[in-house]
Parts: sequence; C-alpha cells; structure tokens
Amino acid sequence: MSNVPHLNHARKSGDEPFLEAKNLRVGYGGRPVLNDFSVRLEHNEVLCLIGHNGAGKSTLLKALFGLIPVEQGTLALEGRLVAKPTPKSMNSAGIALVPEGRGVFPGLTVAEIMRLGFWANGTPKGEQAARLDWVMDVLPMIKKFYQQRAGTLSGGQQQMVSLGRALLSQPRCLLLDEPSIGLAPKLFQDLLGPIRALQKERKMSILIVEQNVKEALKISDRVMVMKSGELIKEGTPDEFADNTQLMELY
Repeated sequence: MSNVPHLNHARKSGDEPFLEAKNLRVGYGGRPVLNDFSVRLEHNEVLCLIGHNGAGKSTLLKALFGLIPVEQGTLALEGRLVAKPTPKSMNSAGIALVPEGRGVFPGLTVAEIMRLGFWANGTPKGEQAARLDWVMDVLPMIKKFYQQRAGTLSGGQQQMVSLGRALLSQPRCLLLDEPSIGLAPKLFQDLLGPIRALQKERKMSILIVEQNVKEALKISDRVMVMKSGELIKEGTPDEFADNTQLMELY
C-alpha cells in the first residue's frame, strides 16, 4: 500500500484506531451540519451509524473521504494526522466509499464502469485482471450482467456494481452510505452476507450508515446513534435490540 499524502510522521501505536476524527466541524455554505463531532473506527470492526434523515450521517462519510472540506477538527489514520483529506489520498490509504444512491453511470456497461474504477484508483494495468477476478469471486453475480448497461440493471444489481467498483482497490476500510436504499429486504440480506464474510476474511474496518437498522445490526460490532449532528448514544448491537428504545432515540 502506498504512503498517504499529507500525513505527518507522528508515532504509530498498536492501540491506535484505523480511523479517528476529533471535534469535526463540517457544513455547507457556512452552516454547520456537524459541530464538535468525534468518531473512531477500530481495526477489524464494523461500526453501524444510525439516525434520522438529516442527522449528518452522510455528511460525516463525505468528510471522512475528503469529498467535503473539514472546517475544524482533526482526522487521523492509524495515529497519523491527515492535513487535507482528498478522495485520492484516502483511496491511497486503503479507504473506499460506496456512495448513497449507488452512483453508477446508467449509459455505461458494467465492464466500462469497472475500467473507470481502475482508472480512478490508479491500479496498474498488470494488476487489473487479478483484481477483477478477485471481485468476481466475492460478488459472482456480477458475471451474469457484466456486459449490460447499468441503466438496465435492477437496484440490487446496481448496488453490487457499486460495491464491486469500490472493492477493485482491495481496500482495508469501506465506508458504506445507505446500501439498502431501493432494495427489498431479501436483496439487502444477500448483499450483507458477502460484505461481512469479506470483512472477517480480510479483517477490514467498515463504517456503515444505514436506515435498515434490524439487518445492519446483524453484521455490526458497535452502534452509534446520531441526532441533529450529534452523537446521542453508543453501544453494542444487543443494546439496540429493543425496537421501542430505538424509536425513542429517533
């Protein structure tokens, strides 16, 4: 894995989380969505972030991936401060984002989307075939519609393409933004299975933002609840098994 641009050389520790943000202030047009917000994602952990619409969940993921600027606060990867995160630098650090709404180009075939993915993450040509074979092993269904245009695919198939494109970089960390949107519950379950299996195999860190709380909790190690840009509760999935309590938090 290549070194991360814009990182200082602070001492690393085995106890450092994979990703840690402290006292973040992030917003749009001068209006903060997150203010003094902190979060840490451990190595080999699935962290589920839940909350009502507009709570700031997607804004947090975009800030962590460098898609929107951090106005205040610090971001560190394995104990090393990131001075100015960008999608390119975060991808180089082993982080991949699966955006809300899938983000596939409907006029392109799946094969063309994968080639764009290789271009975006800078995968050398000599490694591309092996990477693609690996993704197909993780998500074998993609083989069936690999030459189809994305616009002709179902929502579940498009989500597989979006996830497959993110996996082309063989990331150490996945940021998943509402992967269940537009999917029937069974399709979402079929998608979560390979994600959890891959996470365990590669000891990945995953931060998943999700509205389908019941299914997301099944693959999570820890849960955080956001409300109006603030963290209001944190715990294990077992602590959130009571639907009545969850509704009160929302």
